[in-house]
Amino acid sequence: MNIHTQQFMIAGAVGPLECALDLPDAEQFAQPIGLALVAHPHPLYGGTMDNKVAQTLARTFTALGYATVRMNFRGVGKSEGVYDTGAGETDDMEILLAHMRQQYPDLPLALSGFSFGTFVQAQLQQRLIAQGTPAERLALVGTAAGKWPMPQVPADSILIHGELDDTIPLQQVFDWARPQDIPVIVIPGADHFFHRRLPHIKNLIVSMWGKTPVQ
Repeated sequence: MNIHTQQFMIAGAVGPLECALDLPDAEQFAQPIGLALVAHPHPLYGGTMDNKVAQTLARTFTALGYATVRMNFRGVGKSEGVYDTGAGETDDMEILLAHMRQQYPDLPLALSGFSFGTFVQAQLQQRLIAQGTPAERLALVGTAAGKWPMPQVPADSILIHGELDDTIPLQQVFDWARPQDIPVIVIPGADHFFHRRLPHIKNLIVSMWGKTPVQ
């Protein structure tokens, strides 16, 4: 599959933000069938848009035919500003969405993230719900339950977690998901960064994405 990555900058809330757009294989998809935003892990602990899990999520959504965009949160790479506990990062992700909507105004929207990025995307979804324009679906890997005040997410959200995650213990994700009655997909033997198990993430999301949950 041929993926074409375009690097670009946008004006964020506190300065320029470094972004990357991955487009699906033109031989498979004449036009993208959706728009996906991917959010990377914690900026203060080495998280960037080139994180392996974030890149895996980007490849996953391009394989599904989505125009997929990532950005370096403020203070990472060429992005200006400093870490803002998730609030400013959510502001910037919303700005990125508005920018992409100028190019893809009507495509279905998917939100995806890893670790800290799940907190940002869940917050963004709450804003979009309030505006009457929610994303069609979320795919969250290493959901940051217990680390940050994760809001509720829609019932059809795809939640993937590593059995041996010692950064965000699986039990904390269960405790967050249980009141919402949302299943959590556990990858046996996987740590927080899914070393040697990244293909499972892509295969699971691709296999589940088009399925309509039973009511």
